[in-house]
Amino acid sequence: MNIDARAQMAFDLKASGKCNCTQSVVKAFEDLLPAENLHLMQMTAGFAAGMGCMESTCGALIGAVLVAGALSEGKGTAGIARNLVSDFKSMCGATICKDLKGMTGGSILCECPDCCKNAVLALKNAGF
Repeated sequence: MNIDARAQMAFDLKASGKCNCTQSVVKAFEDLLPAENLHLMQMTAGFAAGMGCMESTCGALIGAVLVAGALSEGKGTAGIARNLVSDFKSMCGATICKDLKGMTGGSILCECPDCCKNAVLALKNAGF
């Protein structure tokens, strides 16, 4: 599956309501990750809605960093994460859930399914 198909899959998973943002991004790479679906879903359950309070980093971005760590085998992941944050912010307008959802600025910067798609596209920009 190419990265654009993975981006669409992440979008669709979130839009369907089957997964939270982190789960949607991670699940789009499930076939490449060293964990079973159940464990992936359980490990990423708590990242919904900016870690449950909308005050924290967008779950889609967290999912992208988790995928990058697994696919890079932890080598250089901090630098990759920096690039992911920068690219994601450029595409979405912010990295914090409440900012993305318009709770601080009055208008929605990026809907959740689009955040999921953009997080995967940031991985594409990082070479995955």
